Amino acid sequence: MRRAADGAARGRIEDMTQHRNLPSDEAAGQHTAQLARDILTHIPLARAMALGVDAYDGDSLTLSAPLAPNSNDKGCAFGGSLVSLMTLAGWGLIKLAMDRHGRDCDIFVQDSDVRYAAPVWNDFVAVARLVNGESFAAMFETLAARGRARARVRCIVPLPDGSAAATLEARFVAIERR
Repeated sequence: MRRAADGAARGRIEDMTQHRNLPSDEAAGQHTAQLARDILTHIPLARAMALGVDAYDGDSLTLSAPLAPNSNDKGCAFGGSLVSLMTLAGWGLIKLAMDRHGRDCDIFVQDSDVRYAAPVWNDFVAVARLVNGESFAAMFETLAARGRARARVRCIVPLPDGSAAATLEARFVAIERR
């Protein structure tokens, strides 16, 4: 029975990742598709949220979620879903950078600060990118020297008018597996 359920879940995961706007760069596209499969396979909350990987350009990652499974008692997006999507977007941005550079790392969120500015009444996205002044080059240099490195990531859930419904600034740590 468990095998049948696992197979059905894999089928749903493949369905959820097939119609996303993944990058045209073949290697980046493969890493992005693998990220979507990994998140949906290993993080049950992401499946419940119906998370999607929408776009990745090397500098930013956009994840999406429909409102219906992420709504609260008022009918708008649940704050826990917003912060979860932003955290997963930040984590995914670091994971994709490590994967594209052939680095096998465990990635953790070390700390974060979240702000909620307005309710979200529709399906939503979270966009993650490094904070100004941070760079993947510096992160890889530190990782090579110490076997671990940190980077600060800023994530935003934009409203249709471009303003922020919620923001998250978090520090992520990558530790090389030995």
